[in-house]
Amino acid sequence: MFVQNQILMHSNTFTMKHSTIILCMILSALSCNGNNTGEKLYPWEKGAFETGEYRNLLLEAGYTQEEIDKRLEEVFYNLFEGPDKIYFEVDDSLAYISDIKNNDARTEGMSYGMMIAVQFNRKDIFDKLWRWSVKYMQHREGPWEGYFAWSCATDSTRNAQGPASDGELYYITALIFASNRWENDTGIHYLKEAQYILDCMTSKTGEEGVTNLIDEKHKLITFVPHSWGATFTDPSYHLPAFYEVWAMWANDGREELWLECATKSRAYLHTAIHPVTGLNPDYSHYDGSPLKGRGLIGEAFRFDSWRVPMNIALDYSWSCVDREWQQEYGHKIQKFLYSQGLTTFVDQYNMDGSMVDEILPAGGYTALRHSLGLVAGATAASLVCSHPESVEFIHHFWSLKNEPYSDGYFDAYYDGLLQLFAYMHLSGNYRILYPEK
Repeated sequence: MFVQNQILMHSNTFTMKHSTIILCMILSALSCNGNNTGEKLYPWEKGAFETGEYRNLLLEAGYTQEEIDKRLEEVFYNLFEGPDKIYFEVDDSLAYISDIKNNDARTEGMSYGMMIAVQFNRKDIFDKLWRWSVKYMQHREGPWEGYFAWSCATDSTRNAQGPASDGELYYITALIFASNRWENDTGIHYLKEAQYILDCMTSKTGEEGVTNLIDEKHKLITFVPHSWGATFTDPSYHLPAFYEVWAMWANDGREELWLECATKSRAYLHTAIHPVTGLNPDYSHYDGSPLKGRGLIGEAFRFDSWRVPMNIALDYSWSCVDREWQQEYGHKIQKFLYSQGLTTFVDQYNMDGSMVDEILPAGGYTALRHSLGLVAGATAASLVCSHPESVEFIHHFWSLKNEPYSDGYFDAYYDGLLQLFAYMHLSGNYRILYPEK
């Protein structure tokens, strides 16, 4: 079975006896409650770093394991093999992921693809994406050494030289997981590649405006590690549990720094998110206040922000050290979106929940829509929620397909990737990958 094949064993994993007891409890609850939208599903109180267990919320909501496996296979197929795929092999050793609507390959998508590949145990895909990234995107000398050009044309021509910090964040974490899962003697020394990026980024001196990926004063990730872009951050780049992965397995001598970054990142999110609506700006100052001016439309909840509820769900699932605040957050954002209509809420809002004055375009279209990517992110937040609306989000998300909207706009890339990540979260298949031995 697909999902069963993804199960990862390590020293902290519950015994088969414990797992069987938990499964029986879940199935018993389902036999009484079915998948009625009025039921409550309660979030777990410990994270996977402590328990080695992952919650299958789709199963709790009433879907069968067969249905869940099939859905995961379908969404993965759509992205990597189907007629609207975003993954393209160049030859036997290279491949890229394309933001089809913008006709480019981005470190965002390339590193997301690598994270998906290592989670699905697809070493072939992982290695091809990494080789393309190194060959065409990564700087190997000069002030940018170790960083990646954030956008390349699909013919490998660089559209820009500078990086976007979230790409490096995912590259490092995916490489560490690859090292844990496949070791380092099969053609690519994954751990050395991760350490190379970490060593390069922490040695930046400001030459030609290039800085550390992490702002050294605030211990928060930069929007881009260069000049003005290094003076602010993006809430959707904050994944505290990734730093905990670095602290455990990067073996770079900076364990205390990475744990401090995790703590600072969680505290930052408290300041960046609206206390009533749960919405955040796309970009903010390091104190959490919305970023305005300089030609950026960053003070509202827009495309980047869709990832924030999913990221907080990941932190809850893995670490669960900010449980009370994260549960409050999940209820706030889901209740706000629910109040706008579960099947009609739109994808751009001011932080206070009012309508934006200016609609940010995408792919040549300028419209507010009920975007699959936001539905995916908001539904992943069900992992931290106990109100009945969370189950309704799950059923609504399950009913959606990634297909053209009524105006013809179609985003196989961003909507599709967030759709898959959400299904991985909700099925318990987005995991901390421990060393195999």
